[in-house]
Amino acid sequence: MAASPHSPNSTFRRMRAQQSPAEFAALVRRAAKEIGETVSCDARYIGRVESGEIRCPNYAYERVFLHMFPGLTLADLGFSPREAVRGRSAQRAPAPFSALTHRPGTDSGTGTSPKESDVLRRAFMAGGSATVAAATLGLTLLGDSRRLPSRAGESEAAAVEDAVRQIRLLDDRHGADALYRKAAEPLRTAYALLDAGARRQSTEDRLHAGAGELAVSVGWLAHDSGRFDDARSHYAEALATARVSGDAGLEAHAFSNMAFLARDCGRAREAVRAAQAGRRAARPLGSPRLLSLLALREAGGWAGLADRKACEEALTRAHTEFAKGGTGSDPEWMSFFGEAELEYLEARCWSALGEHSRAARHARRAADLQDPHFARNVALYTAELAGDLARAGAPDEAAWAGGRVLDLLTEVQSTRIRSMLSDTARTLVPHQRSPRVGAFLTRHAAV
Repeated sequence: MAASPHSPNSTFRRMRAQQSPAEFAALVRRAAKEIGETVSCDARYIGRVESGEIRCPNYAYERVFLHMFPGLTLADLGFSPREAVRGRSAQRAPAPFSALTHRPGTDSGTGTSPKESDVLRRAFMAGGSATVAAATLGLTLLGDSRRLPSRAGESEAAAVEDAVRQIRLLDDRHGADALYRKAAEPLRTAYALLDAGARRQSTEDRLHAGAGELAVSVGWLAHDSGRFDDARSHYAEALATARVSGDAGLEAHAFSNMAFLARDCGRAREAVRAAQAGRRAARPLGSPRLLSLLALREAGGWAGLADRKACEEALTRAHTEFAKGGTGSDPEWMSFFGEAELEYLEARCWSALGEHSRAARHARRAADLQDPHFARNVALYTAELAGDLARAGAPDEAAWAGGRVLDLLTEVQSTRIRSMLSDTARTLVPHQRSPRVGAFLTRHAAV
């Protein structure tokens, strides 16, 4: 019988028997390899399943679990139906956008219950435009009045900061396409609050930082959904805000994203210069991880210029800084930057330099290391892997990886990822007589 929302999944716990969560996780990973899946299962994931926090696994885990327990269904393993989790029939009106920062079974201290958070998440996944607007980015930053205060206070500054966090969380889980248009309203309001001024200098500083970070976040949504001109405008707005307020951290962030965008637009020289400018801004901040990311941005630019030596030097700097570990000076926005992202960005460098087999090794590690609950990044890294494998002369493996991406695109909306997958499909057309490749191409064409 399926577990009720957020109640412990005692059925799944019984399947583990006397094994520890870590031992059982190892069995899950082994079973995944048997069927050609890649999951990053660990003791923490098993704990989340058994606590009821994960009510239904993603498609990759579903295939693995059904392989491990032949003849059983997800319901037999204590999971809820996927349609119930996604809430295709959910009719409850969603609560404010801020509630979406919660994860099932957790409490961030703002007073929103896990049940309310789950309703919101189901509403988002239902996909209707009105529901998406209300359940995700309906925040006005002004409460119900929708009127600007004469002077912004701490509550308005906190609302701007919270909007940044929530946009990042939603992007991690679902991709940018459904979010970009709705993110414009909070951004406009944040800058209107900044124009109105604040009661205290400390509040005004927070508003500058929050509005700038919000501009970067909205710029990223534009970037990931293929709106490059919009992204460039938002990043420039963030950079201007950083310069006006003397915020070196925001300046480094803006330059990092500008380097990324320039690389994607084929302006490799600009990517190098933006990354180097970001490094100059970041030096006083005391964050080796930030310097590592900026070195990777620079390496991507050098790879685009086909300068292997300069690219390798930048990659070496990136690994050296990354190995120093995290510090209390690491910016909050860098929570996405772990070993998986480092491997992915290095894969892109080798791919640009034409070393596709080497790129595929790094992309595979990126996909293996990524927390499977951040579906967008799993899809992104696996799409990179599919493209690298296709160009490395491994069409069947590429088709397998492409199939995994198609599975994930039921949860993720990203023009960037779809474009990468389309490039891979075109590369695989000469191999369409292979049954696995043919099946992938047919499925891709249908999607």
